[in-house]
Amino acid sequence: MSNSGNSLMRSLPAIDELLRLADGQRLCAAHGREFVTSVLREVAGAAREALSEQGAAALARVDAGALLAAAEQRLQSLTAPSLRPVFNLTGTVLHTNLGRAPLPQAAIDAMTAVAGGASNLEFDLASGTRGDRDSHVEDWICRLTGAEAATVVNNNAAAVLLLLNTLALRREVVVSRGELVEIGGAFRVPDVMARAGAKLVEVGTTNRTHPADFDDAITPRTALLMKVHTSNYAIHGFTAAVPETVLAATARAHDLPFVVDLGSGTLIDLSRYGLPHEPTVAEAIAAGADLVTFSGDKLLGGPQAGIIAGRGTLIRRIKRNPMKRALRVDKLTLAALGAVLRLYAEPARAVRELPTLRLLTRPASEIDAQATRLLPALAAALGDAAAVSIVDCASQIGSGALPVDLLMSRALRIAPRGGRGKVLERLAGAFRQLPVPVVGRIADGALLFDLRCLDDEAGFAAQLAQLRWSAAG
Repeated sequence: MSNSGNSLMRSLPAIDELLRLADGQRLCAAHGREFVTSVLREVAGAAREALSEQGAAALARVDAGALLAAAEQRLQSLTAPSLRPVFNLTGTVLHTNLGRAPLPQAAIDAMTAVAGGASNLEFDLASGTRGDRDSHVEDWICRLTGAEAATVVNNNAAAVLLLLNTLALRREVVVSRGELVEIGGAFRVPDVMARAGAKLVEVGTTNRTHPADFDDAITPRTALLMKVHTSNYAIHGFTAAVPETVLAATARAHDLPFVVDLGSGTLIDLSRYGLPHEPTVAEAIAAGADLVTFSGDKLLGGPQAGIIAGRGTLIRRIKRNPMKRALRVDKLTLAALGAVLRLYAEPARAVRELPTLRLLTRPASEIDAQATRLLPALAAALGDAAAVSIVDCASQIGSGALPVDLLMSRALRIAPRGGRGKVLERLAGAFRQLPVPVVGRIADGALLFDLRCLDDEAGFAAQLAQLRWSAAG
């Protein structure tokens, strides 16, 4: 390095000198000396690179004040939670990328009650001996579904994996070709079967499968018959599927278990509340399913979990699988799930108190009134840079539930006056930079905020004054 370069490097304050300054001491008091020292070293390293590349032009950015300010910004970034609440105005109620089902207050309270200390997670208070963590939710699952027994793992994919690995390891599983679904993230039923050690036997065609297809496929190597609910797509037209009652009878005739993977899974008949009918767990068990797998964080409205419910002898085998320990859920999930299940004792109460069901059944008139109230505040925040209007739109349930059924809703439509494309992307990005990020969707040359899922209207409106955006960029 040249003499001038060495002189520039010597202009950088020493780390110890920065720590002795008032701002350095303040940062140490807030974050700890060791942490602050490591961040100051990172900042000083970046300053050295700037001096090396830009020379004297970078001097203004590497004095003590600038270095401490950069360190403080870095410390704030490192200590801020990465997982943050957002406003979901996408129009998808159960949005996988945005956390799926929001939990009811009862579930939050239940988690808080056991989070800070010891609990009887696997301890039987009556006998003083080791207990089964499933016991905290099993009775309620059975009561609500008609199952003999149940177990819980960390999601429905894990439930299917564990079930197949227990009952069909190195054996065959017969499934209709039209039910070999792929869900989000390129997660495919055939791949799950392969990982579970089971051999897939496809029967029928993409659009039509008949009872004889299953009968003809059964061999001494068959472990079970399986039906997969096609929750994330629908086939219309010239179609045929084997009813669950018929598959159950076929399985019984061959002394085989019959398994139904409901995917999303619901505990109540949603058609009673103006929504399309979705097969319930109780209906599947009543139709003859020996085991049913379903999610806890979709239509059920609870935490992420996968539930296996059904015949007691089969559930006990599944619980003895060593993989069960690897896939089990923690005390917070069980506390939340238990609280959610108890709400279903009174279905009308579940619809009132479970955010998922409340948002799905929210009247369009209520959403329209909310849009009318918010329009002036949003228009004022954007000024002349964009036109804001209220438009009809359609919400979707999301997460593979009722994929072709839409819910009428209302949205705030923001159309920038400066054009589309990158202008719209910058606009959407500006809303994501608010203290509570706002996530909408871009469609037809505008940014749409579907208000179906906006519970905190006051919080949304209060932060609009902090929006920083202009069509000019």
